[in-house]
Amino acid sequence: MNMLASRGQLRASFIRWALFTVPLCVLLGFLAGQTGSPDTAWFQSLAKPDIYPEPKWFGIVWTVLYVMIGFALALVASAWGARGRTAALWVFAVHFALNLAWSYVFFGAQQITGALVLLVAIVLTLLVVIALFWRVRRLAGLLLLPYLAWVCFATALNYQFLQLNPDADGGSPDGAVERVRI
Repeated sequence: MNMLASRGQLRASFIRWALFTVPLCVLLGFLAGQTGSPDTAWFQSLAKPDIYPEPKWFGIVWTVLYVMIGFALALVASAWGARGRTAALWVFAVHFALNLAWSYVFFGAQQITGALVLLVAIVLTLLVVIALFWRVRRLAGLLLLPYLAWVCFATALNYQFLQLNPDADGGSPDGAVERVRI
């Protein structure tokens, strides 16, 4: 026998990781969503792009995506001894922190430009994560492709918000906007 672990042991490791990573990703996504809300007067006053979907879809799509992200993470985390596993997990952690910050930057701090810059960083780091996950477990990389598509859509949506509402960028939480031009 030249294996370090049997198929059953590997499957059990994946299941244990999934029982941890899936709820963790969903919980962190939910908590990040609480740092800013589309229910604010500031957001309600913004002109909405034509591609802006009904608000109910954001919760549905993000929940499904966070579940998929959690499974992808579990696949990589359970790949003990795989080349690139540690680097993939560290890059993922940085990427996920950026992802979780977006709601606060856009809704909480009302920084449309800052949120757009953050989304570009999210897309770029996600491409690296997908490549690293792909090397460890191909299925993990594939599970992140719908997430990439959604984040690219979110980037286009954020850009359109900025184009339609240039004077609302950087508003204060009470809804007032102050612009100083020199």
